[in-house]
Amino acid sequence: MSRDPTATEAEDGGQELGPRSVRSPDPQAEQNMLGGAPGRPAVGRGPTSGDTFERHDYDHPAAGWGAVRSVGHVLIHEREAFEGPRSLFKMNHEDGGFDCPGCAWPDDQEGLHLDICENGIKHVSWEMTRKRVDRRFFAAHTVAELCGWSDFDLEDQGRLTEPMSYDEASDRYVPIAWADAFALVGSNLRALTSPHEASFYTSGRLGNEATFLYQLWVREFGTNNLPDCSNMCHEASGRALTAALGTGKGTVDLTDWDHADAIFVLGVNAASNAPRMLTSLAKAHRRGAQIVHINPLVEAASRRTIVPHEILAMATLHTTKIGDLNVQPRIAGDLALIRGMAKAVLEAARTDPKAIDSDFIERHTSGFDSYRDLCHSTAWTALERQSGVDEKTIRRLAEVYLRAGRSIVSWCLGITQQEHGVDTVREIVNLLLLRGNLGREGAGPCPIRGHSNVQGNRTCGIDHRPSASFLDRLAQVCGIDPPREFGLDTVGTVEAMHSGQVKIFVGMGGNFALAAPDTKHTYEALRNCALTVQVSTKLNRSHLVHGRHALILPCLGRTEKDRQRAGIQGTTVEDSMSIVHMSVGMKAPASRHLLSEPAIVAGMAEATLPGSSTPWREYVEDYDRIRDTMAKVLDGFEDYNRRARQPHGFRIRQPARERVFLTGSGRAEFSSAPLPDAVPPPGRLILTTIRSHDQWNTTIYSNDDRYRGVKNLRTLVFMNHLDMRERRLGDFDLVDLTSIAKDGTRRTVYGYRAITYDIPAGSAAGYMPELNVLCPIGDYSSQSDQPLMKHLVVEISPSRPAGGET
Repeated sequence: MSRDPTATEAEDGGQELGPRSVRSPDPQAEQNMLGGAPGRPAVGRGPTSGDTFERHDYDHPAAGWGAVRSVGHVLIHEREAFEGPRSLFKMNHEDGGFDCPGCAWPDDQEGLHLDICENGIKHVSWEMTRKRVDRRFFAAHTVAELCGWSDFDLEDQGRLTEPMSYDEASDRYVPIAWADAFALVGSNLRALTSPHEASFYTSGRLGNEATFLYQLWVREFGTNNLPDCSNMCHEASGRALTAALGTGKGTVDLTDWDHADAIFVLGVNAASNAPRMLTSLAKAHRRGAQIVHINPLVEAASRRTIVPHEILAMATLHTTKIGDLNVQPRIAGDLALIRGMAKAVLEAARTDPKAIDSDFIERHTSGFDSYRDLCHSTAWTALERQSGVDEKTIRRLAEVYLRAGRSIVSWCLGITQQEHGVDTVREIVNLLLLRGNLGREGAGPCPIRGHSNVQGNRTCGIDHRPSASFLDRLAQVCGIDPPREFGLDTVGTVEAMHSGQVKIFVGMGGNFALAAPDTKHTYEALRNCALTVQVSTKLNRSHLVHGRHALILPCLGRTEKDRQRAGIQGTTVEDSMSIVHMSVGMKAPASRHLLSEPAIVAGMAEATLPGSSTPWREYVEDYDRIRDTMAKVLDGFEDYNRRARQPHGFRIRQPARERVFLTGSGRAEFSSAPLPDAVPPPGRLILTTIRSHDQWNTTIYSNDDRYRGVKNLRTLVFMNHLDMRERRLGDFDLVDLTSIAKDGTRRTVYGYRAITYDIPAGSAAGYMPELNVLCPIGDYSSQSDQPLMKHLVVEISPSRPAGGET
């Protein structure tokens, strides 16, 4: 029998700890739940599965005909050869279209007819599939059996069609009426000793209206246990920007991207994570802007592209450059790199006073003197060692910045999922403040959010640490008495479920079991609950890793028509640049039994709070009523209904964009963080988890990663050739990866394939969610509380046989 590739080892003697059973499924089923068999694709069956795999250098442009071919395969696989293409003309359109449920990149503001991308089409086609998971499917398969299926196979079965309840006697999900499902939720919540014994998770796909109702229900119930996916992605950005500028969001919009002289892109693979960003990068290059990519891996989006909606370019294969300079710091070396740029700028200011904006610094900032002294006192040798980049290259970066009249710095999870993510984002702000690159056209900080409405979730109240002013307004407008103590975030929720403190888990969208860190520990935590409730569109792992009682509540997708008593309803979303706009579905629902997310929230709320004066049913009848209430509670949402229906919606006002800083000093704050040690200990590497191109969050479309030249393989680790040589490894050799937690415990995955890649020595990379098992639940940033999914200390060694077996 093969060794489990994601089994964990205790530090004392290397004893293997098996995962906790659902209903004692066979060992292979449990093995599949934690990542697949050694050396085999973790997603199992699928469009590219099999025993053969390969890797080659990818030298084609990002997007272009490769994207078109990929989209065609997906449309055929999902049997959407007609509806799929028709949806392209409705997605991201102001005239009654629906917002892409994929990334949060802003919609084009110039009337682009095909404001789409490869991954957006995959995401929509995955949702619009004609395949169905109905009661007959669940009658035919036990949960123990389904535990042995791959994650690709689970989601590939199609759309959920009716509410289901777990039956322990048969180990199957069985149909349940909506009213009975809501009653089960309500009775279990009311039976708790304290409201804090329940936790309510939110995925980024939830629309603003459902988000507001969700947090209203939870707070009227009596807790702020509102973990969300931001706790695992951009929490560091929000905390850093709030401390520095008084706002938790970036300050730029697409117009600024069109006027920047230099754009710095840090820690993001845009071609896969925000593909429509390629259009903005191509436009920037054509007008002469300098584009710099800073990332341990040189990605396809840092070189050139063919934008698919540019018909002439597609016909002539004309490519556009989307990167002028690639710089590869070591993992977690970004702070040192940015500080080096700032040091070079301040050195230039000694002979050229115009190198910094002294007037801006004097009028609008605080802490400059301390920061300047810190930069001057930091030796170049320390900056080179910690960043992994030589002084000459850092000075070249600074020269690009100095020559640019207006600069944007953008970043994603490669920056935030580190121990020092908050300090790194604040260092980015420091660099921008030096030259007054804030509050003027073409300049500012720009976090690149991942999921479609993850920023809107936080704006509309999903926050385990709500402000007193928000709670005051909520109490005044909605007539409730919200709790004031902070609640649990994602890591806190997992720990509380594991210890028995939290007994009920409700998940609005997403796939929590796979998205959270420390997979084995998270599985045990979910199974320790009395009740788990998952609101979903498709079958996924979180439905199989469940509590003693479990509900699957299927909801409408964003592409589908949402018909309520007042007619077809639209929902609003907020993109990563604070634009709020309307989204209206176009397709008939996958099943007549589906309910909208607001209707599901309201149903659970009514059953939980029978004496509530909140007009839950009236809200669901007409979403305008929800928005009218939101307009009274949320800053910047005044006249919400009218403004949301304007072409392109409206932008939420951000005082920092106007150089009004809601900080303690009333100024933008320089920070003076110490330089962290980013060099791995001897014999160890720093591992970052990444997504493949054929993947969206935990949804895996195939085992391929086109832009990195990988075919039919996910259980792999990318390594520098020097690190491979030191361990006497050749390409595709089997290796074991062991993470070393802060508390000394170890977690090991076995039988992965080592692949030589262009990545700095001392750094390595592999795919999530498979490698989430290596991220200890206790290893989270002391600054942001984010799991360190891109900052794991690991040992990599040739695979060793289990019990003498190969």
